[in-house]
Amino acid sequence: MLSALSLLLVCQLCGEVVVRWLALPVPGPVAGMLLLFLLLLLREGPGEELRTTSQNLLKHLSLLFVPAGTGIVVHLGRIGEQWLALLLSLLLSTVLTLLITAWVMQWCAGRKA
Repeated sequence: MLSALSLLLVCQLCGEVVVRWLALPVPGPVAGMLLLFLLLLLREGPGEELRTTSQNLLKHLSLLFVPAGTGIVVHLGRIGEQWLALLLSLLLSTVLTLLITAWVMQWCAGRKA
C-alpha cells in the first residue's frame, strides 16, 4: 500500500513540477494524472497493490469533499455576489463535458467495431 500511495503522490508531484516549470494553464494534479495514465499504459495496467489502494481511496472519496464544502461556507457572501457567473460557468462546463464525453464514446465505439 505504501508503494502504491508513493507512486500516486510522486506522479502528482511531478505534475506540479512540470506545470510550474513550463507555466502550463492546467492544474498540477491533472498533469500528474496524465503521467500516471502514461505509466499505466507502459506497464499494461495497474498492479494488484495499486488497484487495491486506489479502490480503498475511492471508497473514502466523500471525505475529500469536506474541504470543498468548508470553502463554500467560508465564501458564501462572494458566491451570493457572483451567482450568475458561477451558474453560467457550471452550466456551460457541464454541457461541454457531456458533449465531449458523448463524442469520445462514439469515437471509441466506432474504433472498436
